[in-house]
Amino acid sequence: MWRRSFTSTTSALKEKKWDALVIGGGHNGLTAAAYLARAGLSVAVLERRHVIGGAAVTEELIPGFKFSRCSYLQSLLRPSLIKELELARHGLKLLKRNPSSFTPCLDGRYLLLGPDKQLNHSEISKFSERDADAFVREFVDLLLSPASKVLNKWFETDVLKATLATDAVIGTMSSVHTPGSGYVLLHHVMGETDGNPGIWSYVEGGMGSVSMAISSAAREAGAHIVTRAEVQLADGAQDLVPGNILPDDFILSIKHSDYSSGTTKINLAVDKLPQFQCCKLSHPDPGPQHVGTIHIGSESMEEIHSACQEAVNGLPSRRPIIEMTIPSVLDKTISPPGNHVINLFIQYTPYKPSDGSWMDPAYRDSFANRCFSLIDEYAPGFSSSIIGYDMLTPPDLEREIGLTGGNIFHGAMGLDSLFLMRPVKGWSNYRTPLQGLYMCGSGTHPGGGVMGAPGRNAAGIVLQDLKKSLN
Repeated sequence: MWRRSFTSTTSALKEKKWDALVIGGGHNGLTAAAYLARAGLSVAVLERRHVIGGAAVTEELIPGFKFSRCSYLQSLLRPSLIKELELARHGLKLLKRNPSSFTPCLDGRYLLLGPDKQLNHSEISKFSERDADAFVREFVDLLLSPASKVLNKWFETDVLKATLATDAVIGTMSSVHTPGSGYVLLHHVMGETDGNPGIWSYVEGGMGSVSMAISSAAREAGAHIVTRAEVQLADGAQDLVPGNILPDDFILSIKHSDYSSGTTKINLAVDKLPQFQCCKLSHPDPGPQHVGTIHIGSESMEEIHSACQEAVNGLPSRRPIIEMTIPSVLDKTISPPGNHVINLFIQYTPYKPSDGSWMDPAYRDSFANRCFSLIDEYAPGFSSSIIGYDMLTPPDLEREIGLTGGNIFHGAMGLDSLFLMRPVKGWSNYRTPLQGLYMCGSGTHPGGGVMGAPGRNAAGIVLQDLKKSLN
């Protein structure tokens, strides 16, 4: 984000001098724009792509099917932001998921979890009475420890530990045994929907509806939003700042930030719901197993660790860890009647595989089919239901969406890059060494996820600095 009065080179804006230019129309950029415009500043948002939203975007890539291409669930969006920007009035509608989690097992059992304490106790009791009694816990242990250490201390059931552990490694190249992986789990369990803690929801119309609601609030306040507007320096360089402007230690810290990612996202259009063998049902209607996040291939923490180690060694996981969601079960606006949209959030896929290239269509198809075959083991016939799909590997996420390294958090959420260390030590307050240039993305505190807090906080700092400069 850049605060300085200068003439924009974009043809539609070139005659006007703006108090603030927001570079990038992701949900945090739009949030910053909304708050700055509400404070009376003239604001323009410049987005490189044809559509706003960044990673919180809805795109209709197969006619009739609307995909949340990157982020796919909502819970972290700050309640204060929803209230202050009146996002419900601007069209935001949250669809609560209950139950919120389903883990099928190849031995014919399954685990359902959700906000209902009685359901959780009953479901966990199928595996262990002790674990059912221990399920409600304080989370402070998670802050510094490996997720596996904490979960092993609390529980004895492999499938329960693995289901919870997936939130500790999501979007990272970390194992469940990595110190600090517990914090990522904590980051994900701290969300809420409509005041209900720990509840993740779908958004009607897909995740792009979050960005559209925020952009509507920004426009109402007077912000001007432009798409297909790539920003570059006057000399044609793609960097936002000439290399000789920033201090060496700052450049070095940024250069050595961890942007590694093991994430691939596959969005599918299907002609029927997956029928999970363990449910022993033959009817095609949606059931509780289809409502929440479906954990495929996560029956033990060791399976997750093995999948991670393969990727660390340069190979896409032989049996990937898959989080499947089917938003069309609750959201009737995103697929034709009888058909469904399915999101697969997949780990682990190295940025540069040692046994092939993500640029090779045959290599891409091979990995996608590996994922579909794994799902077939739990839901026979799944592969035959696929109408078409869209696949984003780490390099695709970087090229198309602008996520460096394909990292969904805009930088690792390790203990060395959180709080006062995010994005780098000494620069956690959204300012940069260049006066008038601010950061407002997920690479700043408090981090990744669709929460809007970095954008709201950064706008507050800009307004604070502006007030000082006028006094």
